[in-house]
Amino acid sequence: MRGAGGCQVADVSEGSTDGGSPPRPGSATSESPDPDVLAHLPDGIVIVDADCRVQWANDLFRTWCERSLTAGSGPAPQCDFFTVLDAAEVMAGEVEGFRAAVRAGRQGRLLVRTGGNRYFDAQSSAAFASAAIPGAVVVVAIRDVTHTILEQQKRAAIHAAGQSLADLSPAELADMTVDERIELLKSNILHYSKDLLQFDVVEIRLLDRQTGRLEPLLAEGMQPEAEARLLYARPEHNGVTGYVAATGHSYFCSDTTKDPLYLEGCKGAKSSLTVPLMLHDQVIGTFNVESPEPGGFTQTDLQFLEIFSRDVAAALNTLELLVAEKASTAAESIEAIHGAVALPVDDILNDACSVMERYIGHDADVVERLQRILRNARDIKQVIHRVGEQMTPSSAHTQRRQGERRRALAGRRILVVDADEQVRVAAHALLERSGCTVETARDAAEAASLVRAGGADAYDVIISDIRLPDMSGYQLLLKLQEILDVVPLVLMTGFGYDPGHSIVKARQAGIDLVLFKPFRVDQLLDTVEKAIARRATAAAPNA
Repeated sequence: MRGAGGCQVADVSEGSTDGGSPPRPGSATSESPDPDVLAHLPDGIVIVDADCRVQWANDLFRTWCERSLTAGSGPAPQCDFFTVLDAAEVMAGEVEGFRAAVRAGRQGRLLVRTGGNRYFDAQSSAAFASAAIPGAVVVVAIRDVTHTILEQQKRAAIHAAGQSLADLSPAELADMTVDERIELLKSNILHYSKDLLQFDVVEIRLLDRQTGRLEPLLAEGMQPEAEARLLYARPEHNGVTGYVAATGHSYFCSDTTKDPLYLEGCKGAKSSLTVPLMLHDQVIGTFNVESPEPGGFTQTDLQFLEIFSRDVAAALNTLELLVAEKASTAAESIEAIHGAVALPVDDILNDACSVMERYIGHDADVVERLQRILRNARDIKQVIHRVGEQMTPSSAHTQRRQGERRRALAGRRILVVDADEQVRVAAHALLERSGCTVETARDAAEAASLVRAGGADAYDVIISDIRLPDMSGYQLLLKLQEILDVVPLVLMTGFGYDPGHSIVKARQAGIDLVLFKPFRVDQLLDTVEKAIARRATAAAPNA
């Protein structure tokens, strides 16, 4: 703070005047403040008159001024309190309101920022009379709150920065790929970690809940071998990072050379600070920073990092939700496209197989063309499937979707035979969602043609209604036994309706897998898995 040009305020250490003359303002008398007491007060103390002119100030207040306020040989010049304080900006309250409170002898309060970017909280007392100073005077206590205000401002800045991490406009989101969004988020995290938090060495890992592994998201200043290190969310043998992920508690490592949990990350690091990334009270990862100095982090650093980490976790969740939304939209679009073309493609397959059977042995060129139609029709389904996978860009979301799939069903070819179009459509939707390739036929003749065209390995499972337009399910079994050594047949019936006793006859022939409509998805998948397992067992002796 700067005093007004040459302004002086009396020192409490001055002696009394000669004889019985009245004491000089600011001189040490019995009425003056005790200098020993005032020297140890944690606040600056100023005595002002009704016009806010400084009459006296203690040592602490004077040390806050760039120009010393020392006593002169005569009475202290009348210095305006706000000029001495160098109030550059009022943060709370009003200057005129404070002056009015002093004039009226009431308590007043003001928060100001000075030209030296320091913050002071000034609080005035009620007016009182002093024998040392003519007229009514007011005591103003000034406290240096710079540290508190700067911390508050930094907290607010950290929170604002954290909220802006994934704050993108719809137009920006539309123009960015998922990878670009992830890279932008990582760039923003590093930027704020360095410029705002003053952390130069940063590592963030995300928890894979299925495996318990802590997968690296970003690292700055870490050794390559530390970045590549396999870590799990376990309290032992996985460093500080594993401990924090397992317990959900922040961890100070004040001396890396003596801490049994610490695993070297940054070369030469002497201390580290690790906090959990928390979302809805669940640990989703860890945020680690390191310093080359022992004890390089304070409790304030911990508070700042925990604030920022909460926003980082929220930003990561927002990004994942955006990716999941895009993935779901893509999946729905692909399913809608596939749903629209699945049955028409099946019709092409069936018609091509039917025509091809008529031309076999008569016109080789026509048969070759029909076989090409078959291949192209099946390729259409595969292309749609591959495009759908490419449009589902989030690794986490893809893992979730694949987690719903059953390994035994992935890549299996299923033939569904039913005259009901809704059943054929549902078969495509339910089974292909689990990774199967599905083809459908409307009757036994189409089914037999597809099997003959594809050969013994054409289908892993054949699901047929027991009552087809041209024959029963048992009759289809007999027809397929003429083509295949092992018939992986599953029969379907509605509410146990079996007028031709197809189920009983099929069971006598060794086919006992039956689906009763309507069935749940898990029942369908379980039955298909059993059929696949039995076919593999039956084929094993012939392998």
